[in-house]
Amino acid sequence: MNDKNTTIKKLKDLVEKFRRERNWGKHHSSKNLAVSIAIEAAELLEHFQWDNYREENETDLKGELADIIIYCLFFAVSNEIDIAKAVEDKMKHISKKYPVSVFNIKKDDPKDYWKIKKEYRKK
Repeated sequence: MNDKNTTIKKLKDLVEKFRRERNWGKHHSSKNLAVSIAIEAAELLEHFQWDNYREENETDLKGELADIIIYCLFFAVSNEIDIAKAVEDKMKHISKKYPVSVFNIKKDDPKDYWKIKKEYRKK
């Protein structure tokens, strides 16, 4: 499997088969899955705590990201969310919220982003 030729549907089917075979669905309430997504995201973030990220952590990072995505897929299946549509809708929303004409920041300083965002919100 790779990103180039694997559909979201195929990934959803893969995790749903795994869940069904283990009878885990009964434990996968929306709340439990949302909590699990947050926990796995925190585990990914932990690799960067104290700025101690090292290249040898690459395999761990891939695993943590996979855990997050798997729980997100479980969440989407459980709540009958069309991920592609949800992403498309969200991109339309944030495109209006953060127009290119205002937020195309040329400098690499993150302070510029926050300054622009603060000023933009005053409007």
